[in-house]
Amino acid sequence: MIFGYARVSTEEQNLDSQIDVLQSYHVERIFKEKVTGTKKERLQLQTMMQQLRKGDTVVVYKLDRISRSTKHLIAISDQFEEIGVTFISIQDGVDTSTSMGKFFFRVMASLAELERDIIVERTRAGLKAARARGRKGGRPFKDKDKVNMALKMYQSKEYTIKQITEATGLGKTTLYRYLEKNK
Repeated sequence: MIFGYARVSTEEQNLDSQIDVLQSYHVERIFKEKVTGTKKERLQLQTMMQQLRKGDTVVVYKLDRISRSTKHLIAISDQFEEIGVTFISIQDGVDTSTSMGKFFFRVMASLAELERDIIVERTRAGLKAARARGRKGGRPFKDKDKVNMALKMYQSKEYTIKQITEATGLGKTTLYRYLEKNK
């Protein structure tokens, strides 16, 4: 069986482009997750790993979609090898059914981790520089009056979500986040 695994880091991000590419590889079952790559707990990845059998293939769009570090990627690779599973990373040109593919896989895993570490370092440096200039990061706070009005409008059941968001200036995602908090 050919399994696919697609992951994005946040709820706001979209899996569609990864899924489209995976489907072009005739993947029979796609496991999808919206969780940051640094999280160890990934339920869909664990579920997929439990279902793998000798002769199966796992396809991902890119190496950094399946692992959180080179060490984790190599551990997954070792599990694939123990079970007898082929691993393909489309964007990175990795196919572990060949000796060269196995070698290339390990080199690419190291490069992917290096790239991730560099991005983290740059982000930290940028945040530090912004703080030194008095700027704060993060999502700006919403006006409490607008949030309360949106919640009241929703609870009245007289308004559509579109009417609420237009009247208050809150986005749909923000509105749903506040509704979830108030349950």
